Amino acid sequence: MAAAKYDVLAIGNAIFDVLVRTDEGFLAAHGMTKGGMALIDEARAASIYADMGPATEMSGGSAANTIVGLAGFGARTAYVGKVKDDQIGRLYIHDIRAAKVAFDTPPASDGPATGCSYILVTPDGERTMNTYLGAAQDLSSADIDPDAVAASSILYLEGYLWDPKAAKEAFLKASRIAHDAGRQVALTLSDAFCVDRYRDEFLALMRDGTVDLIFANESELHSLYQTSDFDTALAQLRQDIALGVVTRSEKGCVVATEGGVVAVPACPIDNLVDTTGAGDLFAAGFLFGLVRGASHEDAGRLGALAAAEVIQHIGARPQVSLKELAQANRLPV
Repeated sequence: MAAAKYDVLAIGNAIFDVLVRTDEGFLAAHGMTKGGMALIDEARAASIYADMGPATEMSGGSAANTIVGLAGFGARTAYVGKVKDDQIGRLYIHDIRAAKVAFDTPPASDGPATGCSYILVTPDGERTMNTYLGAAQDLSSADIDPDAVAASSILYLEGYLWDPKAAKEAFLKASRIAHDAGRQVALTLSDAFCVDRYRDEFLALMRDGTVDLIFANESELHSLYQTSDFDTALAQLRQDIALGVVTRSEKGCVVATEGGVVAVPACPIDNLVDTTGAGDLFAAGFLFGLVRGASHEDAGRLGALAAAEVIQHIGARPQVSLKELAQANRLPV
């Protein structure tokens, strides 16, 4: 197998995040389901934005958050996602490249605007997302660079990408290229509502070997197997995938393989501010550990460390060097 140019290449919805602190009343007034992610159109996006208070705006998107986290650990990274050649799109491109992530997907010259996610953060730190996919949903097979995918140790895909048909085809194309090159393919299930929409398809991806590694949180795991019993769902996961990682908030995570289950505790925090990006940054730490040859336990500890950093401030991108943070905690980097 040829040496890898990138440790991880991620494909996802390139979304600009607009975050605001709010209360339960705002969610109720706008008919939002707390803690979920709803896909919205441009008119609904404008309506929500008009009613929002002062916001924090930054480049986002689930897989993009993960890949920026990986770069923060010192990994060699690349990203594929679609923006429009508009003001927000150009800002998005600048941000991700500034994080030392290779990003060469050509922006769209016409069509819908760059995608945005309106993220409402309630006082308990829970985030409720309303996402206008915009240009992100126009990602297609033509945007997949076979050489870049084949040169990446791990291909990382986000479940949200399974919504648009053209993006789904891009996802499958990239997976085939990765496996033909002897690489690994990882998938994050993204959201329990996403799993509800595509449960059978996600299970098929796992069972037919399209993906090798699954990231899920507890609610996504329960949705995937339609059971409220954690142990039952975990046992099924171990049968369906070579490596499954399930995050459990303050209970830490479990790493599941056919051979057994390893439990890793969460990192202690001083103050929960915003859970946006917790799963994304956990995946960053775990994948970093994986490509560096760390044990599953140490990979889980790296994931827990990154997740703990990001939930203590607004926004889904780290505010400190994850590499230095790992070194300070004597974790392998």
